[in-house]
Amino acid sequence: MKKSATIRSMVTLPLELPGGGVSSGKIVSFSGLHDRLEHFALVLGSPDPLCPLVRVHSECVTGDVLRSIRCDCGPQLNEAIQCLHDAGGYLLYLRQEGRGIGLYQKLAAYRLQDDGHDTFEANRLLGFRDDEREYGSAAAMLVALSVSRIRLLSNNPDKQAQLEAAGIIVAERIPTGVFVAEHNRRYLEAKVRVAHHTISMDNPEVIR
Repeated sequence: MKKSATIRSMVTLPLELPGGGVSSGKIVSFSGLHDRLEHFALVLGSPDPLCPLVRVHSECVTGDVLRSIRCDCGPQLNEAIQCLHDAGGYLLYLRQEGRGIGLYQKLAAYRLQDDGHDTFEANRLLGFRDDEREYGSAAAMLVALSVSRIRLLSNNPDKQAQLEAAGIIVAERIPTGVFVAEHNRRYLEAKVRVAHHTISMDNPEVIR
């Protein structure tokens, strides 16, 4: 029988908000996650106890930390932190870089993309599936946080499907903003074309 995940620690973590000001969030670590990765949660604002807003965000060192605009991960993370602070909710930060293939392989995929392949074709040429990520740990983290019904901030239908298959009720899926730059337009178009992300390219927010 699979062991349930539990909260390991919860520590106050003041965060500078993208829109200015400070949020007194809490960072949560877990024990018993089946993949043994150091995923964590941020609790921001005052989450709705019945159906909180949740962002499940996969690690992206290049976008989240280095502020690369080759993808839209950094702007999505900033938007999520601000929204969760304003509305109250949970950010689940999953340590599955590069759509689950790791940083070094993601950089190898970048080289293939520079040769004209889209992000999914590059993964396949490296011997991976289009998307290697799994969200069972995210579901286990929510259960440990006593959350079973959520409003999911995401454009990704697979993320919703996996959470629901793991027993989480997704009452609503709320699209994130669309953050287009010269360097990520083909990447976003591939996510719509191949993975059916609900991204409208008609009126995007242009980032430099």
